Amino acid sequence: MNTINWGIIGCGDVTEVKSGPAFNKVENSSLVAVMRRNAEKAEDYAKRHKVPFWYSNADDLLHHKDINSIYIATPPSNHLEYTLKALKFNKNVYLEKPMALNAHEAKQIYEALKSSKAKLTVAHYRRQLPMFLKVKQLVDDNEIGAIRCADIQLLQPLNTDMITVTEDNWRTNKSISGGGFFHDLAPHQLDLIYYFLGDYKDAHGFAVNQSKTYNAEDVVNGIIELKNGVQCRGLWAFNVNDSSSKDELTIYGSLGKIKLSIFGNEIEITKKGNVKNLSFKHPENIQQPMIEATVNYFLSKQDNPCSAYEGIRIMEIIDRFST
Repeated sequence: MNTINWGIIGCGDVTEVKSGPAFNKVENSSLVAVMRRNAEKAEDYAKRHKVPFWYSNADDLLHHKDINSIYIATPPSNHLEYTLKALKFNKNVYLEKPMALNAHEAKQIYEALKSSKAKLTVAHYRRQLPMFLKVKQLVDDNEIGAIRCADIQLLQPLNTDMITVTEDNWRTNKSISGGGFFHDLAPHQLDLIYYFLGDYKDAHGFAVNQSKTYNAEDVVNGIIELKNGVQCRGLWAFNVNDSSSKDELTIYGSLGKIKLSIFGNEIEITKKGNVKNLSFKHPENIQQPMIEATVNYFLSKQDNPCSAYEGIRIMEIIDRFST
């Protein structure tokens, strides 16, 4: 295998700019076909993005002989079905986050991967952005000393602009998304805690639907103990007023702290009373660095940038916080 020839299952909003165009920008990578149940929208996407083939049935795409890798960009309710099919065809999988509806489904994917010749990467794409690579470097280099604890706060109004508005608003339909906005946004923060600080040992949390605006939790909070003893707490609320909005992850060390916005582009480093700010510009297609790393992994040129095991660990925390 010298080139990764992609097929996308679920060419919806997330693939328009964040990911889709990047498959043709990465070396040794080509987007061959897209699939969407709505044939008109699938054809429209293919024409606009100059994709050679389009389908309205996933099986037809999976049978395409030139495609060796699948990007599954559907809502989470379809992740298990399409991933199991792709693995059965021995086609590599780049799987959108969250990995599945819950940890039970994620573990089924993990087991299926063992009997497949294919590889799988979970699309926790912030890991490969320069901003978060810098935070990882600062932590690993003990820039703020020994890590003591971390604090996550994501507070947003009911009409938060962090969420892409869709016709069916599936992100607040638990049968499709697994939960509310927490299930869509928290995987970013929880995965970065894993990436920056290490694996989880234990976690406990609570979730409640306060506003009753939709049938899913809108406030979630929890505490985590990592295997290395680092403590973490998190609070997600999607029902506050505009003036209370907050997007912060703070990592506290024995010599200082690192504060950043997960959905922003700045890092603030405080050490011995001195404050240093670093700004970053994210790529136009924000998943491109992760897609490049995934292509290199599929071509056996580097390690997996985010494994199925890591995806399971994030799903387990989400389950413990919200169920």
